[in-house]
Amino acid sequence: MTSPAAPAILIHSRFLHGRLPDWDPGGVRLFTSDDLAGGVSAEMAESVEVLVSGGEPLSAALVEALPRLRLVACFSTGYAGIDLAHLRGRGVALTTAGGVNAHDVADHAVALLLGLWHGVPTADRRVREGIWRDGLAPRPSLRGRRAGIVGLGRIGEATATRLAALEMNVRWWGPRGKPEARFERAASLVTLAQESDVLVVTSRAVDENRGVISAEVLAALGPKGVIVNVSRGFLIDEAALVDALREGRLGGAALDVFVDEPTDPAVWRDLPNVLLSPHIAGFTQEAGVQMFGQLRENIRRQLAGEALLSPVLDPA
Repeated sequence: MTSPAAPAILIHSRFLHGRLPDWDPGGVRLFTSDDLAGGVSAEMAESVEVLVSGGEPLSAALVEALPRLRLVACFSTGYAGIDLAHLRGRGVALTTAGGVNAHDVADHAVALLLGLWHGVPTADRRVREGIWRDGLAPRPSLRGRRAGIVGLGRIGEATATRLAALEMNVRWWGPRGKPEARFERAASLVTLAQESDVLVVTSRAVDENRGVISAEVLAALGPKGVIVNVSRGFLIDEAALVDALREGRLGGAALDVFVDEPTDPAVWRDLPNVLLSPHIAGFTQEAGVQMFGQLRENIRRQLAGEALLSPVLDPA
């Protein structure tokens, strides 16, 4: 009787190929996406137990071609390109970097809001151009304003806590209640938008949340409202957002994420009251080290038959 092949790891994400010297998988064989050029070999099919993803789309055909696959270990927190239901049906677990950089993302959400609300980029430009305060109207205070958090997960909770410390009145909305939440849940997303001066999007980046910030939600936020997005671009109807900004039906937007990345700069060039950053909310030195460490620990636990560190669970 032929002995089963030793377990192997497939590094599916090309982004992580440069980290191969850091893997030290303890004698476990590594395959990369380059090895898939000719399709899944018999050797891969017989041995790959772990597939490492960066959150990029993962085809069902590849999953089916790896009958021994038991874990998809995702380097990022987002996994919108991965069919979780299909993995569940195959008995394959999914782990992510969930929780590693929530504080960094929350910090950046607040930085974007403060930068936009206080007009920091414009103020900086005025100083550099020698305009100073000539013709500049005073800005409204942020204290006492109403903040709505869309999605009260780790990032949402951390953001809500920071905004409360700025003496804002914080509420939230999500599809499922959280009895333990320290902040009041709105009756609906539209209601939250209607009753907010600032709407911060921190929802889970999954297909069920695609387009959750619709034209209706933007209309409810209104011409004096500001939206901040540090989750994923596809959660907002971007075309509706651009139209609302251009036509003055929305007060402003601070965005770290976009539907297409890199985003087309021409889309945003002439829009008023917009502050943009290139998907860097969680991009800190410490987070990069910790995300890779959590990825490797999940793989080690899988190969050792131990409980996974950060499995993606079905929502309650």
